[in-house]
Amino acid sequence: MHETENVPENIGALIVSPKAYARQTRLMAGFRWLRQHNPVGRVEAEGFDPFWAVTRHADIVEVSRRHELFRNGDRASTLVPRAADQLARALTGGSPHLMRTLLQMDAPEHAQYRQLTQAWFSRQSVAGLEHRIRPLARRAIERMAAGREACDFVRDVALPYPLHVIMAILGLPEDGEPLLLELIRNLFRSQDEAPDGDARASRDPARHARRLREAFGGFERYFAPLLQERRKRPRDDLASLIGNAAIDGKPIQPFEAISYCMVIATAGHHTAAAALSGAVWAMSENAGEFDKVKSDRTLVPQLVEEAVRWTTPAQHVMRSAGEDTVLQGRRIAKGDWLMLCYLSGNRDEQAFSEPESFRVGTGSRRNLAFGYGAHACLGQHLARLEMRIFFEELLARLVRIEIAGVPRRSASVFVGGPKTLPVRFAML
Repeated sequence: MHETENVPENIGALIVSPKAYARQTRLMAGFRWLRQHNPVGRVEAEGFDPFWAVTRHADIVEVSRRHELFRNGDRASTLVPRAADQLARALTGGSPHLMRTLLQMDAPEHAQYRQLTQAWFSRQSVAGLEHRIRPLARRAIERMAAGREACDFVRDVALPYPLHVIMAILGLPEDGEPLLLELIRNLFRSQDEAPDGDARASRDPARHARRLREAFGGFERYFAPLLQERRKRPRDDLASLIGNAAIDGKPIQPFEAISYCMVIATAGHHTAAAALSGAVWAMSENAGEFDKVKSDRTLVPQLVEEAVRWTTPAQHVMRSAGEDTVLQGRRIAKGDWLMLCYLSGNRDEQAFSEPESFRVGTGSRRNLAFGYGAHACLGQHLARLEMRIFFEELLARLVRIEIAGVPRRSASVFVGGPKTLPVRFAML
């Protein structure tokens, strides 16, 4: 192996460190160095199996496009410590996956499961939901306005609003909101946190697998009775569609059905909540961008694209090579693990103008936040719609907004975004 294949040890340590994603400055500098000097570099970090960090936009697109070669199902689909992977395999009898969603599937199974809801999530079908989503956005903004010109935007606005949207499309009862929000928080809790402040648990390298197993159990207790009810008495909602879904004439198994509901609830909620918060944070620090969009509402769709690029709610995914291959001159062996660094790709100087700045209307449509190719996010049209509606309603009323404390990002390698966002504002 040529020494130049290896990522410098200090940068590799940042890539696997949850706290580096919360602070970002050093991590982003490391990604920038890799894009320039070692865009497909081998990371060897303590406690992790070696993997290739793919940091340029074009290479991430190339790997995503070749989904039959770079597979989802053979190894963990997100970066986990070796101990967590070993525990997952022990719990499942050999599989690295403690849940089975589209993210853990390959062809032909992936296409079969995706087609179950693809028509429901199409651009045309989702557009028909606007009349249901806009009142939810207005209600969220009314609650924000009731906060007497100050709030924690993440806690008070960004978390509840997309949850209400997801609950509406899944057909979930409103009284289940507190429990569902707690289940989502437990799954996505920052990796520097442990239940009840247990410091020893926070240092447990297998905690990812333990947390995911516990989280799946909570979602199973929540969704299993609902799916059973929808099989008996189906309604016009997504839970009924999933509960009664069949592949090759056979009903899908409860494990896959619950996994399906779980990923719609969690991924659909997190993406919108993180991107909304990221945009509000950026506009609170950059009055020029706020004024630009407020004075020209036709820019709102471009604001949405810049919000997801700037925030990058899903910061990476993992793939594994199905055969020996070559990428950017690197010899990738069959079974090698690759990290598609979306956070880096969305700051690539070769793909975006002024990528280190939040700028509405600079070609952000090419952003990688929703993935690319066969595995592109199934719910991206819904996420875009609910964000567009929210910003349309917010900008119609918001006069000014500014940071009113110390915002913090989540300390997490996989899913990121603001964790707290104290703001002061004035509304009409």
